Amino acid sequence: MKLSDVHVREKIQAGDITIEPPLSEQQIGSFSIDLRLGNHFRIFKPTKSPFIDLGAVDSAYAMSEQLMEDIYIPDDGAFYLHSGELALGVTLEKLTLPNDLVGWLDGRSSLARLGLMVHITAHTIDPGWDGNITLEFVNIGQIPLALRPQMRICAISFEPLSSPSACPYTKKSHAKYIGQSEPLGSQIDKEQH
Repeated sequence: MKLSDVHVREKIQAGDITIEPPLSEQQIGSFSIDLRLGNHFRIFKPTKSPFIDLGAVDSAYAMSEQLMEDIYIPDDGAFYLHSGELALGVTLEKLTLPNDLVGWLDGRSSLARLGLMVHITAHTIDPGWDGNITLEFVNIGQIPLALRPQMRICAISFEPLSSPSACPYTKKSHAKYIGQSEPLGSQIDKEQH
C-alpha cells in the first residue's frame, strides 16, 4: 500500500525521508512527490561502432563510457531531446530513503502525452537509497522536446515494506550507484558473475 500525502509529510518531518533541496508545496501530490530536472545530461556521441557487446561485460562498460559525453545546461537553457534519442539526465533533488521504504518512479502523464519516457524500465528506488536519481529519457514522439532544468519531470511515490530490509542498497556489496549526484552511464562491469 502506497503512502498518502499525510504519511509522506510525516516521514519527511521525522527525517525518515530526506529530500534536498527542500520541496515546494506544488511538488507534493496526493500520494507522490514531483521531482525536478537537474542540469547535467549524458548523451551518446556519433560513432562508427557497430554495436556494444552486452555479453562482454568489461568491454561493454568501456565502450559505453567512450561513446558518451557530458552536457551541462544552464538554469535558463534547454536540453533538446530529438525523436528516437536516448539521453541520461538526473533529478535536481537528492533523495535518501530508510530501510523500510521502497520508492516508485513514474513519468508525468502530461509529459508522456508528448512522447517523453523518463525511466525506460528502471523505476524502483531501493530501500536505503541515497543520491540523485538518474533518468533514462527517450522521445518516442515525432517532434523534439525541450527539457528545461528545474521543470517538474517525474513523480516518486513510496511503499512500506513488510519489515526493514536486511540488506538495503547502501549495504549491498554489488551496489553500483551509491551516492550518485550525476547521471551515470551503465556500470554493468561492476556486476558480480
